[in-house]
Amino acid sequence: MLSSLRTTVKNSPVPFGRIVSGAAAVLVSASLLAPAVAQQQESERKTQELSEATGMRHEQLSVYDSIVRDRLERQAKATLSGAQATVAANQAKADASAAKTAIAGLSGYTKLDEGTLRDSIVATQAASDALAAAGADADRRAAEAAAAAAAALANANTPAGAKATAASLAASQYGWGADQFQCLDKLWQRESGWNYQASNSGSGATGIPQALPGSKMASFGTDWATNATTQIKWGLDYISRGYGTPCAAWGHSESVNWY
Repeated sequence: MLSSLRTTVKNSPVPFGRIVSGAAAVLVSASLLAPAVAQQQESERKTQELSEATGMRHEQLSVYDSIVRDRLERQAKATLSGAQATVAANQAKADASAAKTAIAGLSGYTKLDEGTLRDSIVATQAASDALAAAGADADRRAAEAAAAAAAALANANTPAGAKATAASLAASQYGWGADQFQCLDKLWQRESGWNYQASNSGSGATGIPQALPGSKMASFGTDWATNATTQIKWGLDYISRGYGTPCAAWGHSESVNWY
């Protein structure tokens, strides 16, 4: 075969250089066309398999592909909308960076190929679900904290709770010990029975220390009408400034029936 080829080349009127160049061009063209031909053959094979599996003709498959694409894009749009709503509702309560990144990746869904689009939809939904769960957990913890605070306030507002608070604050902030607290206990028992809701209908005095008017206690907190601790803080300050000690205030009350 090689001998025949050499003879043919030798006897050919075409210059040897042009023969070589032509052969090289053929080889280059073959190397460039081969992948495209292989891809086309693979596409045709898959189309044939899908046609056999679904019973659809080739032209029907084109319509099917269009329907699938339309559904995917509608799913992407719905996923985006839901994820964006989830971010808006939860970004102040939890880290929304992963969801925002996924949303950014899906936002150009019309330009994504089918496989990438499916993956992006799944990733965005997963990130959205994770953020929603984190937000729900934050809400749960906030509710638990609020319930604990409400329970603590309710306990502090009982006469026993108010007395415990007063004894602690009297000692820690004013250096008043058990002897002074005995005077304070008798003084505020007479004034209000340690009831933070106590009100004197005649004078208008209000709360555990019977502030007149009750709004004076706002200097220690806007919750003065509902928080025994705020009332106690104001009352201890009032006693310290006006009488020096609870026992001095009690002595004045014993003398004139008010302090």
